[in-house]
Amino acid sequence: MNRRTLLQSAGVAAAVGLAGCVDGVQEHFGLQGIIPIEIHNEGDTARNLRLQARERNGGRESYEQSYSVGPGETVGPPHLDETEQSFRAAIVENEEEATVRAVSITPDTSLVVIRISDDDLVVEVQRSEGEDEIADGTEGAEGADDADDEPSEENGDDSDENETDSDD
Repeated sequence: MNRRTLLQSAGVAAAVGLAGCVDGVQEHFGLQGIIPIEIHNEGDTARNLRLQARERNGGRESYEQSYSVGPGETVGPPHLDETEQSFRAAIVENEEEATVRAVSITPDTSLVVIRISDDDLVVEVQRSEGEDEIADGTEGAEGADDADDEPSEENGDDSDENETDSDD
């Protein structure tokens, strides 16, 4: 066997060996099936934030992180796994959760955006399919894109009919 054949055989063996290894590395480090999170502090003071997620089918805690986010700062914490989860974000003041927002994470979730202001906490879940979900403390906000807005003119006629019905 000459050197050329020996080196060719070694190269093929190395390529075949690494092919399986690359898949293992991707699986081990979770390079597929992740959901990014962004935290934006739009307020004038630093806020402490606690993030937690629990799997729906077993209740196992799948994510827990705490951050101190300065005014005007944007933080990119570790990603969530792309599974069915209940996710909650809480502003922590004096070691107690002062404001808490909870949302549902599904495999079609593409991004979770958390906005902190001086007087509110908003968690927005953007989905590749279906309706986005916004948790901002207002009733009926879950699953509605514009629940925190004033009633739109587009729906104004419907709200007039409802007001008339309630007066009768």
